[in-house]
Amino acid sequence: MPAPTDSHPAVARVLAALAVHGVDPEVRHLPDAVRTAAAAAEAVGVTPGEIANSLVFRTTTRDGEALPLLVLASGSHRVDTAKVAALADLASVDRADAEYVRATTGFAIGGVAPVGHTTPLRTIVDVDLGRYETVWAAAGHSHSVFATTYDELLRITGGQPMEVT
Repeated sequence: MPAPTDSHPAVARVLAALAVHGVDPEVRHLPDAVRTAAAAAEAVGVTPGEIANSLVFRTTTRDGEALPLLVLASGSHRVDTAKVAALADLASVDRADAEYVRATTGFAIGGVAPVGHTTPLRTIVDVDLGRYETVWAAAGHSHSVFATTYDELLRITGGQPMEVT
């Protein structure tokens, strides 16, 4: 499958959301799908830690309300869901399945971007991403990534910085 262009509907949605924040990023369209942080890192030529891995979780608030949560985690980390639940004042945080991810974000797993979701998402950004000058995030499709920074991720997502491991 050839790499999508910026006109792919999901990539275009991400670029439009970024433009609202005054961001015109470097986008790389890759010949192969990159559905994991390790694959993305290899394709871009960086370490897995420099990948902002977009992970969607099902959460339950202390009041029993079910809400989606996006965690932008360093690709070298595994999210500690109990820790995130405690720090985010949530009753539970559980990994979402592919159907839930697509329903809440409008993206398939492997292409979930930090912005451009079809549903507003509370977002947490792994503080470890701040160690890197540039980080790479999915651009709406498993063949596309864009360059950004930790500070920019916080700004464009309205995300909460948090240690997630």
